[in-house]
Amino acid sequence: MTRLRGAGPIAFFAVLASLPSFNLAHWAINLLIFTLMFAVMSSAWNLVGGFAGYPSLGHAAFFGIGAYTEALWFSHHPVSSGYEPFLLLPAIGLLAVVIGLPVGAVAMRTRTDVFAIVTITLLFVVQGLAFNLHGITGGAQGLAIPTAPFPAATYDRPFYYVLVGLLALAMAVTFAAMRSKIGLSLAALRGDEDKARGIGIRVTGVKLLAFAVSVGLTAMVGAVWAYYEGFIYPQFAVDPLITIAMVLMTFLGGRATLWGPVLGAFILESAQQYLAYQLGGSQVYLIAYALVFLLIMLLLPRGILPTVQDHIRRRRRRQALDSGSPTLTQPANAAATAGGGQA
Repeated sequence: MTRLRGAGPIAFFAVLASLPSFNLAHWAINLLIFTLMFAVMSSAWNLVGGFAGYPSLGHAAFFGIGAYTEALWFSHHPVSSGYEPFLLLPAIGLLAVVIGLPVGAVAMRTRTDVFAIVTITLLFVVQGLAFNLHGITGGAQGLAIPTAPFPAATYDRPFYYVLVGLLALAMAVTFAAMRSKIGLSLAALRGDEDKARGIGIRVTGVKLLAFAVSVGLTAMVGAVWAYYEGFIYPQFAVDPLITIAMVLMTFLGGRATLWGPVLGAFILESAQQYLAYQLGGSQVYLIAYALVFLLIMLLLPRGILPTVQDHIRRRRRRQALDSGSPTLTQPANAAATAGGGQA
């Protein structure tokens, strides 16, 4: 079983790495790129909203910070090979951590419900700055970033492989957290923060660590998105729908799980792209998107993976009881037979 569990991620990433070699159509690679973007961001959000139980609604602010940092830097620096913006990603993630730590230190003095309000306020503050700082962000007119000098036939591939690497990083961080004291600490404070503090868990430090890693990964995805799009606007770079998508995907797949956010992203982002293509740019697809999510959540309120795991666990328990019942009745029958013989 351990070998099978270890082979699963290897097979998953091997399939992802091999997909571009099948010469997929541009729209298919584009769909995969956006799916991977949201898979990374949902996995990042899961560290705070899933494991820690703090539902951040402001992660799109850090997505925008990453996008504008990338665009601002390379609007003043040349891009020669095309890979320079990717090399800047760790620095952008670190910048988001530096910005996010004081924000998290203030926001996480509140509890979960108020924390959601504080973080969504941050989102609208950053969006307002993006609209109004015309000299820096370009305001509503947007900001351009140099186009990557990749061949037209394989233009999407570098972005795709970078996002595969970011997804591997996000899942590795999640897996490490689940197998460490940090994961146990996050689970304890999600259950009861006061009790967790009472048994000696450094609640503030654990929360800030999860928040910092989460916003750092989100900012790196924002930077990749900005470079891929080539031109960014405030309403898209700091969009509340980005945060909502992270939350919905994590809840759909299953919070506080390794594969839940990834599964939710692959289901919902594929559905969203398909509905957007079928229904056009009228934004009607958002209604269908919400209805699909509500339908699934009504049937699977804990998310897909936890529900399936519970079903498998109950089935195995019933099978164990059924297979064990003859064994339990045999001694009784033997005793009855023995008693009859003695009589």
